[in-house]
Amino acid sequence: MTSWMHDSFPGHEVNLVLTRGQSLDALTSGLRDLKREPLAQSEADGWAWAVHDMIEEDSEDYEEADYRLLCPAGTELVVFVTEPCSAKAHGPRFHYLRSGATTLYFSFEDIEQRLGDNPDYISAELLAANLIGPDAACEKWRTDDSHHCDDHDDDDIQLRLVKAIADAFILPSPPLALEVTAK
Repeated sequence: MTSWMHDSFPGHEVNLVLTRGQSLDALTSGLRDLKREPLAQSEADGWAWAVHDMIEEDSEDYEEADYRLLCPAGTELVVFVTEPCSAKAHGPRFHYLRSGATTLYFSFEDIEQRLGDNPDYISAELLAANLIGPDAACEKWRTDDSHHCDDHDDDDIQLRLVKAIADAFILPSPPLALEVTAK
């Protein structure tokens, strides 16, 4: 996932935020209140979206944005944190909030460990995409001595995961996500 975000915003470590139930102006104003200036924003299919730098270096604000403040009653917020700690090479994270409460939260590194008020919120979709469950584990090593499961392309798994999430929430395809919709 980080590769398609890097290509769209070279030199930036960014988060993608999508909201339903509030206007694009409310989203961008809220991001600015959190000192996260949008780098790109638009609306499509009932969702407003914005991309912003993960941290605000100018004000020395290195904390993650508190997205609960951007999610008033009656709204939904979907957040892709593309590089939660690039220095340590941690994988992206996903955060889904409704009315300011975390409904679902997980790291792309371990989607089996989902947290929130409803950690199974999109489990059916993840299972159908073979991202969790008994068919998610690679079994090729059992029949192919030369196969190394560690060699799997993480970008492919991340793209499959983003596509499953996008399909589950019926998210629009921001211009930066063309690779995701093509798979």
